[in-house]
Amino acid sequence: MMRSGNMAVSMGLLVRRLIRLSHRNVAVSRAAVLSRSHCHWEPLFCRSFSDDRNTHFGFETVSEDDKAKRVYKVFENVAQKYDIMNDAMSLGIHRLWKDMLLHAMHPQPGAQLLDVAGGTGDIAFRFLDYVRTQQEQKRRREVRSMQLQSWQEISNSYPTIDEGGHQESRAVVCDINKEMLKVGKEKADGKGISAGLSWVVGDAEELPFDDDQFDIYTIAFGIRNVTRIDQALQEALRVLKPGGRFMCLEFSKVTNPVLARIYDAYSFQLIPVLGEVIAGDWKSYQYLVESIRKFPDQEEFKYMIEDAGFYCVKYFNLTGGVVALHSGFKL
Repeated sequence: MMRSGNMAVSMGLLVRRLIRLSHRNVAVSRAAVLSRSHCHWEPLFCRSFSDDRNTHFGFETVSEDDKAKRVYKVFENVAQKYDIMNDAMSLGIHRLWKDMLLHAMHPQPGAQLLDVAGGTGDIAFRFLDYVRTQQEQKRRREVRSMQLQSWQEISNSYPTIDEGGHQESRAVVCDINKEMLKVGKEKADGKGISAGLSWVVGDAEELPFDDDQFDIYTIAFGIRNVTRIDQALQEALRVLKPGGRFMCLEFSKVTNPVLARIYDAYSFQLIPVLGEVIAGDWKSYQYLVESIRKFPDQEEFKYMIEDAGFYCVKYFNLTGGVVALHSGFKL
């Protein structure tokens, strides 16, 4: 059964790649026609069309392929010091932001989580711990209720052999960077966490999963590093079950002008220095600061999520808008 399931996933991926390739070929053919028929008369139009596949890497304009390679290299370089730098840069506040994400999520036993760009496992560990706490609280409530029952009521409350058990909660950590996943696995081993947890190398823009697989999709401080954010959002919608929830924790636009000035000075003057001192990497953390400024603000990102097909999209500012938590549902 596992082999046939893997084959189905592989065939699904192959079909999606062929469709995207055909779309690119159509776009290239259309570009060739336009270049032959219009470039002599409309050079400005043709120049903008040729630049259509450019994007940004921090404040630098690069090709989409170049950005993907550079981002991979950034996280390959910082993987071993990633968690230490998170504590240093945020003064430990990132832990509170992630806790807030879990409380807003409020997952119940049996929930299936996909954490994309989740390399070192912070969200997945919290998810499994939260679900385990929910299960323990449920058991205590059941024990208390049984203390008030007669022996006949207690006997009747036991499940019969024919009754199936509840589906176990599961967290899948998906990250394109093998070094980040390696660090996450080492952390899991150190914590003794293995049940209900799996690690998958995968691209947010082309997830290696079938449709309608997960109850919750999370991406924390990762979506701004994606080359085609709209495509990643479409993939999130695809792999979620109907009724599933999309949740994104990401740096955003500070709403208080005074805090914004302090935050900018801290970001540009201290974070790269911390990167050099702690991780031996100034450039990667300079990119981090710049990438935050290039990411859409709260309202613009909300519209992007809605355009992808999500409903009931809302966001909540944390720490004055330093971070925003966006949430939406697949109907």
